[in-house]
Amino acid sequence: MKHSGYNTSHLDRVHDSRNCYNKIDKNDSQAVVSFIITAVTTGRGSISISDAHVMASAKQPTSLKIYVVDAFTDEPFSGNPAAVCPLEEKNFPEHLMKKIAIEMNLSETAFLQKLNPDDDFRTSNCFHLRWFTPTVEVALCGHATLATAAILFNEIGNASEKITFSTLSGPLTVQRSGKYITMDFPLNTPVAMVIIVYCIELTMVSLDLVKDLQFSDSTSKLLLRLSDSMTRDQFEKLSPEISQMIPSEPSGKVKGVIITLKGSANNGCVDRNGQQYDFVSRYFAPWNGIPEDPVTGSAHTVLAGYWSGVLGKEVLYARQCSARGGDVRLRVKADRVELSGEATIVLTGLLNV
Repeated sequence: MKHSGYNTSHLDRVHDSRNCYNKIDKNDSQAVVSFIITAVTTGRGSISISDAHVMASAKQPTSLKIYVVDAFTDEPFSGNPAAVCPLEEKNFPEHLMKKIAIEMNLSETAFLQKLNPDDDFRTSNCFHLRWFTPTVEVALCGHATLATAAILFNEIGNASEKITFSTLSGPLTVQRSGKYITMDFPLNTPVAMVIIVYCIELTMVSLDLVKDLQFSDSTSKLLLRLSDSMTRDQFEKLSPEISQMIPSEPSGKVKGVIITLKGSANNGCVDRNGQQYDFVSRYFAPWNGIPEDPVTGSAHTVLAGYWSGVLGKEVLYARQCSARGGDVRLRVKADRVELSGEATIVLTGLLNV
């Protein structure tokens, strides 16, 4: 028997699909019913609820919360931007973390994970934290840690005064400090290194301008202190041949280059309020896919050890002089260093994977 252009078996499938739809949890119904209707109208026959769920889950993307935070600044579009992605799933695939980091295309993307299924981002005070550049996973990242803490404290509303992150560098703690967030990191004091030719190629400065050369084996960072006669303006205008850094150091021992300058009022190393910086710096890490990093927490674990010894001070105030720039406050405590800074949330959204 014909009925409005459909045969009886086709109508039976429609009836079966309606019964199926009524049995589905309403939270899932929109996703599942679209597959049932597709099966009916294309003549594919009846479809079970379990099959519909499988088909729906295969098509529906997972939505993840994603944030972009400018770290070490109180102004948007300055400091160092990091993406922060809180993950509800404990065993989230690493290959997707790498793809998300590539998609975000920032110097670091931080992935925040619960340690236990019953943990809550609002109330727990211990989490797992990983950092990825667009090319590699890194063992330590200060600005992305600061960004993650800002999301927990200021966006999610975690009421804890102190939070501990389990990381590749061991446990790292962050805490509220008025308008600042303070991170407790390992101190990576560098040691003196014999000046070698490639340091000139890396920084494109005259050997006469290199006052000291140090190396931090624990972070694979080379530190070059430049002459005190240099001004901040000259320092900021230096244009290293970044593309030559990797071939200039083929051993793989060096993974980042810090150039730094002692601060003084005479050389222009003061903030917008006229307060003098103890030192300023810049950081280059093409080995990790980062030509010049805007503000680098891990580099300051090296700089703090160096300048604390040179200046005989435990409390330091620093500026990283990239195009975006950012301020870092430091306190050296034995083999640890506290890094404090502000953070500004500039983007919130959903990422479909």
